[in-house]
Amino acid sequence: MAVTFSDLHTAEGLKALEAHLAGKTYISGDGISKDDIKVFAAVPTKPGAEFPNAARWYDTIAAATASRFPGKAAGVSASSAPAAAAPAAASAMDVDDDDDLDLFGDETEEDKAAAAERAAAKPAKKKESGKSSVLMDIKPWDDETDMKKLEETVRSVQMEGLTWGASKLVAVGYGIKKLQIMMTIIDDLVSVDTLVEEVLQEPPHNEYIQSCDIVAFNKI
Repeated sequence: MAVTFSDLHTAEGLKALEAHLAGKTYISGDGISKDDIKVFAAVPTKPGAEFPNAARWYDTIAAATASRFPGKAAGVSASSAPAAAAPAAASAMDVDDDDDLDLFGDETEEDKAAAAERAAAKPAKKKESGKSSVLMDIKPWDDETDMKKLEETVRSVQMEGLTWGASKLVAVGYGIKKLQIMMTIIDDLVSVDTLVEEVLQEPPHNEYIQSCDIVAFNKI
């Protein structure tokens, strides 16, 4: 329910306001409300020293209103700023009374549009993708597989985000050797599973490659 007072141009009206504000910071509630703005607009000037509660409340509302409407008080001296802020508060209350009070803290449509423009003007920050180091064992079909050709066919696989590294041949028995090779990948660009299943173990590479095993997979 809205709080109202009698004529605040009179001492009687100010006495009622003074009594209401005893022990309170605002007219109603714990923060500035439409009641504060309405009453503030109805008080012609800052109450005198005989109304300390009302004077303190007036300064609080005047400062908050002036900060929200800085252009309204342009060129006004500090001593007369509270009085200059009153018309600003009154004009603010001309807005539909049923709307939620948005004078203190809520963004206007203009504020939101300006913020969107500033955000659009900023260069997009490119997200850096992670990298991984992978050690892979690549096994030939048998001891007659040309391991030089096998390595050549492995290194012939080129894709964005894939870099082949050092390699060596490791004996596995019965005259058969496997190729152990390092590679560095950009995680967002290269899937090791796809590389193995859809590339290395498909023609023409599977002419030399029987199987591939991941020995180590480490984030860089």
